Amino acid sequence: MFRVFAFLLLTIGCLAQPPIRGFTPDQSKTQHEREDKAASIGSAERIRIHMERMSAVPHHAGSPGSKAVAEYALAQLKEWGLEARMEEFEALLPYPTTRSLEMIAPTHFRAQLKEPAIEDDKYTSQSGQLPSFNAYSASGDVTAQLVYVNYGLPEDYEYLKKAGIDVRGKIVIARYGRSWRGVKAKLAQESGAAGCLIYSDPHEDGYFQDDVYPKGPMRPTQGVQRGSVIDMAIYPGDPLTPGWASEPGAKRLSRADAKTILKIPVLPISYGDARPLLEALGGPLAPEAWRGSLPLTYHTGPGPAAVHLKLDFDWTDKPVHDVIAVIPGSLYPDQWVVHGNHHDAWVNGASDPLSGTSALLETARTLAMLRKDGWQPKRTIVLALWDGEEFGLVGSTEWVEKHEDELERKGVAYINSDSNGKGSFGASGSQTLDVFVREVLRDVNDPASGRSLIETPRGRGHLKPADRPEFRLGALGAGSDYVAFLDHAGVASLNFGFGGGDAGVYHSIYDTFTWFTRFSDSDFVYGKTLSQIMTASLLRLADAPVLPFDFGGLTRAAKRYVEEIQKIGQKNEIDFREIQGQLARLTSLSKTYDEELASAMKRPASVSQEKLAKVNEIVMQAERALLLPDGLPGRPWYRHQLYAPGLYTGYGAKTLPGVREAAEAQRWDEANQQARRVAQALRAIADKVDEATHAIKD
Repeated sequence: MFRVFAFLLLTIGCLAQPPIRGFTPDQSKTQHEREDKAASIGSAERIRIHMERMSAVPHHAGSPGSKAVAEYALAQLKEWGLEARMEEFEALLPYPTTRSLEMIAPTHFRAQLKEPAIEDDKYTSQSGQLPSFNAYSASGDVTAQLVYVNYGLPEDYEYLKKAGIDVRGKIVIARYGRSWRGVKAKLAQESGAAGCLIYSDPHEDGYFQDDVYPKGPMRPTQGVQRGSVIDMAIYPGDPLTPGWASEPGAKRLSRADAKTILKIPVLPISYGDARPLLEALGGPLAPEAWRGSLPLTYHTGPGPAAVHLKLDFDWTDKPVHDVIAVIPGSLYPDQWVVHGNHHDAWVNGASDPLSGTSALLETARTLAMLRKDGWQPKRTIVLALWDGEEFGLVGSTEWVEKHEDELERKGVAYINSDSNGKGSFGASGSQTLDVFVREVLRDVNDPASGRSLIETPRGRGHLKPADRPEFRLGALGAGSDYVAFLDHAGVASLNFGFGGGDAGVYHSIYDTFTWFTRFSDSDFVYGKTLSQIMTASLLRLADAPVLPFDFGGLTRAAKRYVEEIQKIGQKNEIDFREIQGQLARLTSLSKTYDEELASAMKRPASVSQEKLAKVNEIVMQAERALLLPDGLPGRPWYRHQLYAPGLYTGYGAKTLPGVREAAEAQRWDEANQQARRVAQALRAIADKVDEATHAIKD
């Protein structure tokens, strides 16, 4: 009787296995079993070992330390039996040679510009640390009055203008937060400032939030956020090789002709160094919303504080080392599923990026173990560890530009990760993969709650299940290595990660293994779960008989984007009829495609391998249909018509960017011209969906 009962339970369990898009029911069962086996291989301890090893020394891009990390990863991949190589590029990576900031009036003060070591964190006292600076700031020697500009947003400059405060010829000081640092520098330059300081106010990034390191996780008094201020909204990667790979011997622009290098000096400083400068400011009282958490009265200036800022850089090309591992596909070797995470850091980088890098290595080991047990992917899996991300997505961008023709023919999808830590899960990406992501998250449990991740997506973990809104895949802007894949090459892309929570030590000497194991994913269970998510995603994309793209999610998202733009301005003069017509057509065609795909999955014996191959070839090209060759207005490198980083949002996405940014500026003729281009792209992807449907039926 017990055996019969056990058999019934097993049978019910098999029947209860949820379906996976692109697989038949029997294939879904086998796939779940393989993913369960993969999950049993993953090891939190191995992730810890990788992080401790790679974060042992500073390893900024272009340094011997960065090459050593790349060589370590390469050796591990080869040890596991994977075919791996290093691809080297040569990019402009300026290091600071002169950094000086002093207040010359009304009193004298010289900024420390130095992060002190923490006694019980051995990593913070190491040699080889890259000083605090903003990459691709201009060299400069300027003396001027100081003006406080709050977060340095467009509305902040508008407020100052209305208040009669002119920043032209002044040095502005902005606080980190609310936008990317590169936008703060860009707006300062466009507003006529002679220089820009960016400081970490303790309200966002220090003792207001929690205890400071080492007592707590937050940024200490002299902690500084390094970072690039390259104008990434124009193009990422090496500023001197836009659109082509920065290999040795390649043609290069002059620095003067590089559109993404700033024209004014920009320097990040600590709140310890910012405090005397802000205390010395006079002028009007800053609005309440502008006041941070330093123990002082915030004024805007200008003056009487005046400062002397002097910066210089070596402006030299340096090596960039990407590590690439390949697991060849057995059935579709010329279809690539790519997963990447960068390995370079500003200093030791335990959280950013090695929390994600270490998880990628464990994903690679898991796949290698499955391979030794007889599994071989149907499609080729490419695993990449990028260099130079911190300077401006250099390693990934140059690799995409080098392999652009291959990616056009072979790119199925790119999955990115970056920093990872304890916290809620976040997922953004191409809306054609919305259903795919839902299914992966449905089948992986959150390490804290034990519930399915689809029940606990970002920002909803505190809600009861019945109150949680439906999961929605976020749009991709910029900020990590997916940009070149999606926005330039048109490869459907995703970005996954658990909430890093490293704001307090972000881009500082305090982002160490010691800090991470005290205040973040100390037992590495979130790293293990990220690896499980990535492994399941790669297995499904590599082995699905039919690639799991869903076009209904794209139409629903595009309709939302149109509705958002229609609300811009009281006199919105954009004609959306052509876009709406194409969306209606795409909605209908998507439904028909889903019906034909579902029918084919129920009768797999009647669908030939040649037919499946044809369908896959069509749908993998669908995202490319959303590219237009001449790109977005003023930035032709960005070719995707649905997603791009905003010109003034930095990491934040602008959806339907050509239309939206023209509408926001009330350039209605341009907005209508861009709307016609979006309709053209939607018509092209609808044609692909129609073609795929006929490929299944015929």
